[in-house]
Amino acid sequence: KDEPIGTSQIEWIRMGTTVATNALLERKGASIALVINKGFRDLLYIGNQTRQDIFDVEIRSPDLLYSEVVEVDCRVVPKQDHSTLDIPGKLVKGTTQEEFIIQGDIKLDQLYRDLNEVFEKGIRSLAVVLLHSYSMTQHERAIGQLAAEIGFTNISLSSSVMPMFRIVPRGHTACADAYLTPCIKEYVNGFSR
Repeated sequence: KDEPIGTSQIEWIRMGTTVATNALLERKGASIALVINKGFRDLLYIGNQTRQDIFDVEIRSPDLLYSEVVEVDCRVVPKQDHSTLDIPGKLVKGTTQEEFIIQGDIKLDQLYRDLNEVFEKGIRSLAVVLLHSYSMTQHERAIGQLAAEIGFTNISLSSSVMPMFRIVPRGHTACADAYLTPCIKEYVNGFSR
């Protein structure tokens, strides 16, 4: 009764918990930073303007889950066959077989400095959300790799967490993942002790 059970006798464990729900409701998740394209730092705050009363003048937005924002100077745009604009850049195909133009690659030296500054503030969890990353995943993966080298312990890439077309819900999901996953890991690790 008071003896530990040998793990060789355990085939599987099913566990239900409200750890993530409680952490979200009580705002006790991990401190996180949002990494997003330059010029889009307020995108998740602004959102997509979906609300019950579109004409309500007192808009109540939920608190943001992230406390810091790192803007990445890179840009990927969809190729427009019928556009009269001449968009310079490198033409590539994404995972969805759509064609994109890479107008600017990540400036890794600047990103390293920016991520290191966030790391020095004690933040260890990141949500990485870039435009068109549902199909063009390489920039998010490069950011994730650099962040791991710096020492971030939880990196939620929106292209992995929720590879969908719309950036706002994809961004909110990546932020929730970055905010809650460290809490869930800590809880689960408590069982292995």
